[in-house]
Amino acid sequence: MAPAKPVTACILIIGNEVLSGRTQDVNLKYLGQNLNAIGIRVAEARIIADDEATIISTLNQCRAAHDYVFTTGGIGPTHDDITSASVAKAFGVELVRHPDALALLMRHYRPDDVNEARLKMADVPAGASLITNPVSSAPGFRMGNVFVMAGVPEIMRAMFDGIKHQLAGGPPIESKSLIARAPEGALALPLGELQKQYPDVDMGSYPFQRLGQPGVSLVLRGTDEGRMGEAMEKLKAIVRGLGIESEDEDRS
Repeated sequence: MAPAKPVTACILIIGNEVLSGRTQDVNLKYLGQNLNAIGIRVAEARIIADDEATIISTLNQCRAAHDYVFTTGGIGPTHDDITSASVAKAFGVELVRHPDALALLMRHYRPDDVNEARLKMADVPAGASLITNPVSSAPGFRMGNVFVMAGVPEIMRAMFDGIKHQLAGGPPIESKSLIARAPEGALALPLGELQKQYPDVDMGSYPFQRLGQPGVSLVLRGTDEGRMGEAMEKLKAIVRGLGIESEDEDRS
């Protein structure tokens, strides 16, 4: 029986501050690890500018290509927070002030602190459902297979933890790693041949230098533990046959 089609996701990191290097993104690692744990493969991630046309075209491409899209950034109160309005245009719907989002903001802020900029955070595409923000109240939202979340890591993590039960993934994606004390090129050809034998197991090689000596981390990823174990044993045999020292890598 053919393996089930993998459930895939795209992560869109939206923000000029990330592209400029002013802000370092840490959300991708968190989302990648947590999506893998529930059997959703992050097939691609893109960093894009706070530009309406770019957000619309990128979002429409990615939501058609993947089961899920997760966006971070651009839903705050400032003039360059245009993600919500851009998502509405991508879906061809109006941007509306959500009554429940408005009520959350009104409870969070003192009356004297409520202004139009802050009220903007209650605006979502018509038909969207809210994503709870237990940290600072201003919600994210879901529109179809698109989940729109804050860029602030603490808030993004809280939002994701609140919606992950809504996601339907496949078997958890496991990984096995082997450290080989040799240049990457020494294993490139046999690793390629092994990959052909196990097309259902993703194989990658990641070179490094330690104490002036070359090495490579060989990583296998997949959902079938039996196939993963079989492929790893063959990989170890290949490395031994080449006279290369190796050890299992601690992935904890």
